[in-house]
Amino acid sequence: MQDKTIEAAAPSTGQALRYKVAGMDCPSCVGKIETALRRLPGTSGVGLNLHSQILRMTLDEAATPRATVEATIRGLGFGVEPADTLRVSEGDGMATGNAAATEPRWWQTGRGRLTILIALLVGGGSLLSLLAPAVSEVALMPAALFGLAVFGRRALRLARSGSPFSIEMLMSVATLGALLIGEAEEAAVVVLLFAIGELLEGVAAGTARSGIRALSALVPRTALLIEGENARAVPVEQLEVGQLVLVRPGDRVSADGVVEEGESDIDESPVTGESVPVAKAVGSPVFAGGINATGVLRVRVTRKASDNTIARIVQLVEEAQAAKSPTARWIERFSARYTPAVIAVSVLTVLVPPLAFGGDWHSWIYRGLALLLIGCPCALVLSTPAAIASGIAAGARRGLLIKGGAALEAIGKVRTIAFDKTGTLTLGQPRVTDLVPLDGNERTLLGLAATVESGSAHPLARAILERAAADGVPLRPARDRKAVPGRAVQAVVSGRLIEVGSPRHAVERGAAGSLPADTVAAFEEEGKTVAVVLADGRPVGLLALRDEPRPDAAQGIAALRGLGVRSVMLTGDNRRTGQAVARTLGLEVEAELLPEDKLRAIAGLKGEGTVAMIGDGINDGPALAAADVGIAMGGGTDVALETADAALLGNCVEGVADLVTLSRATLANIHQNVAFALGLKAVFLVTTLFGITDLWLAILADTGATILVTLNALRLLRRKGASPAPAL
Repeated sequence: MQDKTIEAAAPSTGQALRYKVAGMDCPSCVGKIETALRRLPGTSGVGLNLHSQILRMTLDEAATPRATVEATIRGLGFGVEPADTLRVSEGDGMATGNAAATEPRWWQTGRGRLTILIALLVGGGSLLSLLAPAVSEVALMPAALFGLAVFGRRALRLARSGSPFSIEMLMSVATLGALLIGEAEEAAVVVLLFAIGELLEGVAAGTARSGIRALSALVPRTALLIEGENARAVPVEQLEVGQLVLVRPGDRVSADGVVEEGESDIDESPVTGESVPVAKAVGSPVFAGGINATGVLRVRVTRKASDNTIARIVQLVEEAQAAKSPTARWIERFSARYTPAVIAVSVLTVLVPPLAFGGDWHSWIYRGLALLLIGCPCALVLSTPAAIASGIAAGARRGLLIKGGAALEAIGKVRTIAFDKTGTLTLGQPRVTDLVPLDGNERTLLGLAATVESGSAHPLARAILERAAADGVPLRPARDRKAVPGRAVQAVVSGRLIEVGSPRHAVERGAAGSLPADTVAAFEEEGKTVAVVLADGRPVGLLALRDEPRPDAAQGIAALRGLGVRSVMLTGDNRRTGQAVARTLGLEVEAELLPEDKLRAIAGLKGEGTVAMIGDGINDGPALAAADVGIAMGGGTDVALETADAALLGNCVEGVADLVTLSRATLANIHQNVAFALGLKAVFLVTTLFGITDLWLAILADTGATILVTLNALRLLRRKGASPAPAL
């Protein structure tokens, strides 16, 4: 689903470099830098992430020294610093823990200082005009000339670097033209408004970046490392896998790990979005950043700080924000043609009326210059990525990990959602409820089943093994263990072929006449899953297991129904059990499906519209890949973070409705931004041609639209949870 903007590095003898680039506020900044660097000899694999601000590239220094690379970036008006000198976690460019980089105050930035200086020149010139009217025509010329020198030099460098139609070029031409026709006052105001606009865009972009950086700040700076009977404070970056840390009541968990000793409730909402504290005991996993509520815990570290769940979420979110959505790619193609077209219209506006109709040169040059300023596509180009970035960051804050703009757009267009049953709609913690021996006793039956299931990670297998362990039933020696996907597992035990499978498998093996069909039917009507134990093809007993639905499953399905989304359960379980669970939850069901049957079911649903598949991310890989959008239930596991297009870290079915409403809100935000950007330009295009729009209004229309588009996108960061959203 994802379209990576970062190129794969071509085979090269060069060195891989990483830089931190400061001062970017929109995708066009990324394009300017990448275009300039790709024109340098010996560069390859150039990729710049707007949100992490990390530039990656491969450089052959025999062709281009790295000093030239740094000078090129600085010459375009951006700050640059080798990323290896920063305190970052591997791979994501983000500082770990509370060392997360913070945005400088606006007056501390180069743009801030430049804006203040231009404002002082404009203010001083205006005051001089009031005190000495005789020099009013030239009082503001220093401000205009200073701004023209700064932005004009940047425009020329961009043009030489392959970006001739930059906003800096359009603004510089308009400023120079205004000076030439004697409009120094308007030229100065244009320069000032442009500087203010750039400054505000940077502030808004910094706010968006801080939204995801706040996740990194959830991890404490220090951990209490247990050494013998004592605990001492150490930086979290020094923790190693296998060490023990102490987590006291009220503390934040300092590392991903497993509880070694103690019991407590932990608020994991900052990581998974889970709204209530989660009970933890020995063996329970915990995530860095969670808040310990009650008891004292000893936690065995399972991941270093640079690789904990929050660090991986930040990395994946930043990669997702860098991936372009279909709408963003379309707008980029449109804007590449839009700006030259507006420039052509501007030139025609200057030349045609005076030459063909005897129009006043001053008036039509003025209108042409105003059109140049209106022609900047910044607001349009920013309209989609700003909304996508905010939507992805807003989801991450609530435990909804969305891995790219394409996935975020597609989720809102979903018409049908297919759910796996075990571990998705149910808790994935089945228990053996009944043992029905047909030959021998219960212990013999349970021992055979547990022996065959030994080593399997399937939830039903774990339930059988747990029951055997609880009853003290030993496992027997076995050989030739084998799984028949979707049907049974088998092994040779005491010289006999023992199989544990579904009633359907038993029938296919020719054992229909020996099965107690009434007993099987009664269990299945109760929503229980029946496993048949076969010895050399003959039934020797039944095991009934039940997996309870998740507490929020019915509400989650109801919420989707309210959004106009159809829900279907796809399960390999028998039809009666599937129907019993489906009746409880209020959704449709297709049962007794083999893995290939699930693929066919997904294909059939796709014929009716966009389809999402929700699975546990372990055994639903093919179906997740086949759907338009694959969503994994994961609770922060590697599978949930690395597979599918989105993951519900909180393991809540209601999170699916949250995903849909967030996606629809993001799509609506994109539509608002595009309509506003294009609509405003259309209005000012008309007013400029009729001589109504001044130069300062033209630049205000562009920078103002860019700022408003960004602020509108940032509204998504304030979304707290699911709310009804119309189907799109």
